[in-house]
Amino acid sequence: MRRILQQWSVDAFAPAIFPERRDTRALAIDRWLSLWLGHAALWISPFRRWRLRRFAQRVLAAGPALEALTDADLATHATELGARLARLGLPRGLAVEAFALVREASRRTLGMSHFPVQIIGACALLQGDIAEMATGEGKSLTGALAAATVAMARIPVHVVTVNEYLARRDAEELAPLYEFLGLSVGWIESEQSTQERKEMYARDITYCVNKDLVFDYLKDGLGVEGGSEGRRRPITRFLDGRVAPDRQVLRGLHYAIVDEADSIFVDEARTPLIISSQGEKSDGEDDLTVALDIARRLVGQLWILHAAERSVRLTPAGCEAVVRLTQELGGMWRFRRAREQMIEQALAALHLYLPDRQYIVVDGKVHIVDESTGRTMPDRTWEHGLHQLIERKEGLEPTARRETISRLTYQRFFCRYLRLAGMTGTGAEIAPEVRSVYGIDTLRIPTNRPLARRYLGDQMFLRAESRWDAVLLRIREEVGRGRAVLVGARSVVASEHLSAMLAQSGIEHTLLNARHDADEAAIVAAAGQPGRVTVATDMAGRGTDIKLHADVRAAGGLHVILTEYHESRRVDRQLFGRAGRQGDPGSCESLVALEDEIFRAHAPALAKAIARSYGQREKLPGWLARVVRVLAQSAAERRNARVRKRTLEGEKHKSRSLAFAGSGE
Repeated sequence: MRRILQQWSVDAFAPAIFPERRDTRALAIDRWLSLWLGHAALWISPFRRWRLRRFAQRVLAAGPALEALTDADLATHATELGARLARLGLPRGLAVEAFALVREASRRTLGMSHFPVQIIGACALLQGDIAEMATGEGKSLTGALAAATVAMARIPVHVVTVNEYLARRDAEELAPLYEFLGLSVGWIESEQSTQERKEMYARDITYCVNKDLVFDYLKDGLGVEGGSEGRRRPITRFLDGRVAPDRQVLRGLHYAIVDEADSIFVDEARTPLIISSQGEKSDGEDDLTVALDIARRLVGQLWILHAAERSVRLTPAGCEAVVRLTQELGGMWRFRRAREQMIEQALAALHLYLPDRQYIVVDGKVHIVDESTGRTMPDRTWEHGLHQLIERKEGLEPTARRETISRLTYQRFFCRYLRLAGMTGTGAEIAPEVRSVYGIDTLRIPTNRPLARRYLGDQMFLRAESRWDAVLLRIREEVGRGRAVLVGARSVVASEHLSAMLAQSGIEHTLLNARHDADEAAIVAAAGQPGRVTVATDMAGRGTDIKLHADVRAAGGLHVILTEYHESRRVDRQLFGRAGRQGDPGSCESLVALEDEIFRAHAPALAKAIARSYGQREKLPGWLARVVRVLAQSAAERRNARVRKRTLEGEKHKSRSLAFAGSGE
């Protein structure tokens, strides 16, 4: 067993422009053993928690002596302790003293003292683990305890989360605590200039969004903010050793606490982050229109749609049809692979990438919607001409294609931190994969109070219309009892469809999706009021804390309705976790339809067979609904795991192939 709160140490630094860990090359046997170690870490969680409870008891025992100090004396003590931490590292005795000090400072500045389970969670973060804490257990305050302790030792800390709203909210709410301890805190927003980002990263603790952090890291490695010069940057650095300190914003990858770790480490790890340069306007814009016109004319058995993989493949008959339809065209249409790839991308743009699902159109631009968070990603585009085809499909002026100059996966980036830790409400399912890829274990933390949330079961309807009627009925029933209701929808179009039904029925409600993200804070703040109905996409599934009105608590708490399963059961659990937080009452249920995308994409044969057998019924038996859900979600998770593995292996292979030129970063 690793020593709890072992002294800070670094074994291998990378030859980089600032401190970071060297990339490691794990063998297949190492990855296999790591998977089993991930399982083993969960099995021995009770023993590990027992050891951490002893540590928490020592922290609590040190509290009364600090309570007797004045604010000035406590601040002076923090300065002295920080000097010792910077000199000696983080041995167990000093860690106990630091935790007790931060806990007392939190009580005075925020009015909140850490519960024993939060101390245990922070201890897990300090030793480099993922703390799985149930939703509503105060992960932000738990992270602050570990972040402040490490920052007092003069080690820069990055607290990484999934969106700017959460980053700024946590930084502002916890700022009084950090300032009392003599620490500076900042946060990163997309609109900030290079100089502003540099100032924020220079502070003791920086709250940032995962994608912004990786892009800043890539830009620091390039030494430029784009252009073809970026591709030559690694060789230039090798030849003359020059760097660009005026453009460098980060000061190293020292210690990171990743909030919503399962989302960042797993859900968002399927696609590498890419920095690209603006290319010249394509001369083949008419080819986009031709490709879409040809794709619309291809019917029957000419192409096969792979919904789970988000791809389309032409059949041999389809390839022959494309030859006939393009035989009088010149340019790229003369080349077999080029024309087939263009038509396949056009078919995907027409049938797999749909408005208000995979993207929305705002101010004449196509904005990608992140399917794991429900938020827009206006600074991202699809590759290989797909983005331009979708723009032309929507009647917009196609943007210029972009040329990749640097790319990096989350897996490789976070492994470069000298010490890495994480927090999540749903980490047990992906513990083996996280152990295999990132080398960190997952520790389950018990709840502070018994969980009072009631799960009312699953109902699976054969048709989507029946599902929406049932959702409307349940909303009426729960609102009539004086409760607040949160309805989760997977896409913008689904949320707006339900919103229209509610408006037609005269039910007041609030809509939160990618079109209304600017109002997120106000919507979340009011979601716990009596009779309040909130319809939201996955934006309301992570990090949001809905405060309950006393009347709502007395009526039974918040009621959550899931209207469509996600590809991972973890994401469903995140939505359910909005109810029953910190011992509050609450309930949740699933009202889904067999026509939903997850069943069409990941269990199509089973869905069709059930539809034929139960076609005359309104909904399926409960046991069958559970079987279908498990099979579809298991298939989706296996596929996504394979994609993540291929992505990581592909990046490592490319890094080795381009080692002399600088690994493409």
